[in-house]
Amino acid sequence: MFARTPKRVLRTTAAALLLALTAACGTQAQAESSSDVSTVTLRVGATGWKNEEAILKFAHLDDTPYKVKWSLFQGGDQQLQAIRAGALDLASSSEIPPVFAAADGRPNFKVVAVQRGSTLNQEVVVPKGSEVTDIAGLKGKKVGYVQNTTAHYFLYELLKQAGLKWSDIDAKPLLPNDGLAALNGGGIDAFASYGTSIITAHQQGATTVGSGKDILSGNFLWSARDSVLDNSAQSAAAADLIARITQAYAYVRDGRETEYAKVIADATHQPEAQAESDFRAQQAQRPTQARTVGDDTIASQQKVADVFTELGALKSHLDVESFWSTELNSDLKKAL
Repeated sequence: MFARTPKRVLRTTAAALLLALTAACGTQAQAESSSDVSTVTLRVGATGWKNEEAILKFAHLDDTPYKVKWSLFQGGDQQLQAIRAGALDLASSSEIPPVFAAADGRPNFKVVAVQRGSTLNQEVVVPKGSEVTDIAGLKGKKVGYVQNTTAHYFLYELLKQAGLKWSDIDAKPLLPNDGLAALNGGGIDAFASYGTSIITAHQQGATTVGSGKDILSGNFLWSARDSVLDNSAQSAAAADLIARITQAYAYVRDGRETEYAKVIADATHQPEAQAESDFRAQQAQRPTQARTVGDDTIASQQKVADVFTELGALKSHLDVESFWSTELNSDLKKAL
């Protein structure tokens, strides 16, 4: 499948989407034609530097038969807040943000797909010149972390592994950019974060004292507003977009890593060689690709939710299965 040229992939995907829309519309099919897909606009969240939008464009898969409006956030937690507020239709995040977004028992979204991805660049870092060399050295220190995200989760797990309690550190919830500034300004002694903020921290001399690489599952979730699932055209468009992202990553892995590294370097302000090395390492660890909802993916998030209950961040047990849905599985399988 991935040996096809991008244009063939685009034509095939678009044709499949139009067929799916026509078949899925049910009683509305008589009143709507397949051309109505052009009226669909998906408001989609992105974290970091809109890498999904960039890779679709690079792979010539951005010419969707529906419109996509991308919005940039500092974390998946903010994307889920936007979903709750009605500002997004589709959000991408780790397993953690949906847990907190659903904690009040009234979520207006469902987790509809899983994107397997790398867990590199998920780290606890200390500034240049710090005497702290490991997690145990954080006892009594001011430690920034991005609340309700992977950083919150792996910091807690790393502390447990080192024989420390959450109360043994002076934990400071901070957004990635604010945490980076606090780390460089001496406001905190260490920072647990991810992605671009970790890359930037290393460029500024920070060193790693702990990693979430082997703690995190590598499951990154696509959450859709209930209104998307109630609209067959929007559902099919969402499945198609998620599948295109998988196809785009496969396109880059097919010998185009060096070329795509230029795109990454421009967006993240790092040397092209470093961008290529990081991308290759991430894809070697766990190729980015979507999969449908299954019992194992739900169980993985339940484990995460239980840890936050143990930590006291959740007031009571949360049954995560209540906000998962297999409604997109059929469309996603066809699109993939």
